[in-house]
Amino acid sequence: MHPAVNLLLLAALVAATPALAKSSDRQQPMDISADNTDAVMEDNGMSVLQGNVSIRQGTLEVYADRAEVHRVAGDIQRIVLTGAPARLKQVSDAGEAMEAQARQVTYTLSEDIMLLTGAVEVRQPRGTLSGETVRYDIGTGRLNGGGDGQRVNMRILPKTAASN
Repeated sequence: MHPAVNLLLLAALVAATPALAKSSDRQQPMDISADNTDAVMEDNGMSVLQGNVSIRQGTLEVYADRAEVHRVAGDIQRIVLTGAPARLKQVSDAGEAMEAQARQVTYTLSEDIMLLTGAVEVRQPRGTLSGETVRYDIGTGRLNGGGDGQRVNMRILPKTAASN
């Protein structure tokens, strides 16, 4: 696999959840596997991993049917994960697990935005968020759901219930 693909996936997936991510994950080796890859060895283009895509780095685990890595002028511009569903898991520095799933996860590096679409579900110890579209601003940690004509559902547990 081309080193740029490794770097892209690392930068996009680990950086995508800074408030939720275990900070030491960024310093861990990344293991990536897929049934096959079609990688472009140039500065411009798209590389594709497909079939049982698995990415692990520290506490981060990503599972998808397909991962597309888009590069322009040698820089990774966008990563698109698709699956039935694509799934992400990670443990925070506080030891709390976060799990998310969606049919598609698009991370646009230049905007620091992650867009989850299609049967989105985010689970944390303090509650859940679900809907068809969730936009996550990596810089601010803000989640925006809905705006697509579909309802957003949240369940927030009391602090005492979440710690049990």
